[in-house]
Amino acid sequence: MVNVAIIGVGTVGQSVAKILEDNKTLISARAGKEINVVKGAVRDLSKKRNTTIALTDNIDEVLSDDSIDIVVELMGGVDEPFKVVKKALTNGKAVVTANKALLAYHRYDLQEIAGALPIGYEASVAGGIPIINALKVGLSANQIMSIKGIMNGTCNYMLTKMSQEGVSFDAILKEAQELGYAEADPTFDIGGFDAAHKLLILASIAYGIDAKPEDILIEGIENINGHDIEFAKEFGYSIKLLAIAKKSGNNIELRVHPVLIKESQMIAKIDGVMNGVSVIGDFVGETLYYGAGAGGDATASAVVSDIVEIVRAGQSSPMLGFKKPHESQILKLISTDEIESEYYLRMRVQDKSGVLATIAQICADNEISLETILQKTTDDKNIAMLLCATHLCKEKQIKQAISEIEALEALEDKVSMIRIEE
Repeated sequence: MVNVAIIGVGTVGQSVAKILEDNKTLISARAGKEINVVKGAVRDLSKKRNTTIALTDNIDEVLSDDSIDIVVELMGGVDEPFKVVKKALTNGKAVVTANKALLAYHRYDLQEIAGALPIGYEASVAGGIPIINALKVGLSANQIMSIKGIMNGTCNYMLTKMSQEGVSFDAILKEAQELGYAEADPTFDIGGFDAAHKLLILASIAYGIDAKPEDILIEGIENINGHDIEFAKEFGYSIKLLAIAKKSGNNIELRVHPVLIKESQMIAKIDGVMNGVSVIGDFVGETLYYGAGAGGDATASAVVSDIVEIVRAGQSSPMLGFKKPHESQILKLISTDEIESEYYLRMRVQDKSGVLATIAQICADNEISLETILQKTTDDKNIAMLLCATHLCKEKQIKQAISEIEALEALEDKVSMIRIEE
């Protein structure tokens, strides 16, 4: 028999307990041993919960209990969960976590602390999609050339509604909050930080890269509006918030931001609150993983899969997928300024002679070639909307060009920029 304790018995924790109880016979057969949830730790014992497991508000009571074999951490946050997981491992307990923020900052620390003890974290990325196991095991024969993921259901839901129904950003954000897809403070989701944490976890498995959120390019969807949606449709694109990892030689680029992506690409067809991750391996080619990226049951399903694997295997494979560091190559995270992309620019300018030529010259001076330029009328006859698409250039070039364009007296607002992902 294997005893499990859950720290943080909220929506996901309650679902974990329910799955283990409702599917007990099936899960025991697959694991080879009976699995019991014997205790849960919560902050507030007075809060009603739909569970029959014994609860305590003393975490140390769980961590010091020698009868508990596996601790499931579902607290949320970074610093306190790190202390809890560290103590659980120090006390010889295996750990399962769904905490992407914890792993974004402390995954290598935890790998070192754990040693031979298993840490499962399938639920930390894309909910019920088994992308962690796919990278660690299923694609282990391949060099991973790229990862492109829609890994935040809130943003995907909002962008889908904006595209399909013409709803404004503010209106759809309010709706997403009312439906429970977005928090009262939605910054973590719509700002791209949630997806960035997940990308860093996948990049560690794919490339052995120890990067923190502060080291990579992160932008959200706050500036997307109807003009961008209209441009995308006119040229056969969808707008998605993508988490992107790419390998070129020994260089790795990691970034999270909205993109214009061709509607024909598989990842562009993932709509609503669903998640999807496209992985390209050097031998297998492209594989696509699709499913529910959040929600109590989907996330709990991934948590239970880790519990079963730990019970079945006894000792897990290396947490981040490598028994030893890369020796044949040294992979380096490139500076965000060196990232190359094509770009879409939107700007409101005074509708007068010479403005377009000046903007084109600024781009040329920064060695940026313009592929497409559209000029659209606005409600103000003295103001025009310029929509431009560039050929491939570096991030530092487009930043410099935007800085110079924004210094023009003829510009009415800040330049809005979206990268184009082919």
